[in-house]
Amino acid sequence: MARTVGVEEELLLVDARTAEPRAVADAVLSGAQWAHELVMELQQQQIELNTSPCVTLDQLRGELRTWRRRAARLAASQGVDIAALGTSPLPVSPSLTPRGRYRRMAQMFGLTVLETLTCGCHVHVGVASDEEGVAVIDRIRPWLPPLLALSANSPMWQGTDTGYSSYRYQVFGRWPTAGPTAAFGSAADYHRAVSRLLASGILLDQGMVYFDVRLSAKFPTVEVRICDVCPDYQDSVVLAALVRGLVETAARDWADGRPAPGPGVDVLRLASWRASHSGLDGALLHPLTHRPAGAHDVIEALVSHVEGALKDSGDLYTVRAGVDRLTSQGTGAHRQREAYTRGGPIAVIREAVTRTRA
Repeated sequence: MARTVGVEEELLLVDARTAEPRAVADAVLSGAQWAHELVMELQQQQIELNTSPCVTLDQLRGELRTWRRRAARLAASQGVDIAALGTSPLPVSPSLTPRGRYRRMAQMFGLTVLETLTCGCHVHVGVASDEEGVAVIDRIRPWLPPLLALSANSPMWQGTDTGYSSYRYQVFGRWPTAGPTAAFGSAADYHRAVSRLLASGILLDQGMVYFDVRLSAKFPTVEVRICDVCPDYQDSVVLAALVRGLVETAARDWADGRPAPGPGVDVLRLASWRASHSGLDGALLHPLTHRPAGAHDVIEALVSHVEGALKDSGDLYTVRAGVDRLTSQGTGAHRQREAYTRGGPIAVIREAVTRTRA
């Protein structure tokens, strides 16, 4: 049986009339009947949806569609829409969600909290044990930047085109634990590393271990956190399938005794920066050679790397079709810039609302 896969999506709340981000998450979720599937996030201008662990992509697709629609209905009751945007194209002053943990974060990290309004997509894939999970983490690290390039959907920040395809990744990198990691080698070494971080007194809890990929603190999963939220839920399904393929491929390599690849954190940071900057519109660093290569060649290398796992799970057609769509039509960042040229930031937001609810 295929591994389970689940998705978390963070969504902006924007005024249905003016398209400006609105700090109404408390009001939107006050009537929600679902305690886990639709939840608060750091800022009042956003909410998060969570799917259950799914075995098939059809099940995942259905859940994403359902929860986006329910979120849209709840938002409409407060005069707002949901928009799957990695950052706000319009200037915004984030409003902290009034919860004790978030207030403690603001006291500790100041402007890093008060200025952060970003929306990502996190993919959870089931693993049999922490040992398998850490073996997977060590082996998928070079393949994460291409996922970021595929998902890039945040070129705008405070009304300005930043020159990046995923500026969300740059903003989120201000957190002290964010970004790539060195290989851990074992579950024991992973947990020792996390314990050292917590012992520093800087992090409030294990939830603030913001690695690009980590063991979930709540579920028996590996959690890939590098991606922007996708405007189209079908693209979220493609990302989830690729992540599941990476996890399965890595687990098989570990079981067969193949060593983890060896790029250091310095190279991985460069690869992630390049993916954040260029998306699919420029060169990326190839995960095998760590040299510049065309984005389409890098994405093809990613799909080829996981092709066996995708065939076994029945996901290959969905991934091939989705990757072809993204490479031919462009990422969310590419489409945002096209909309911005036509009608400025409000056009960007309105198009995102349409895609999010479609």
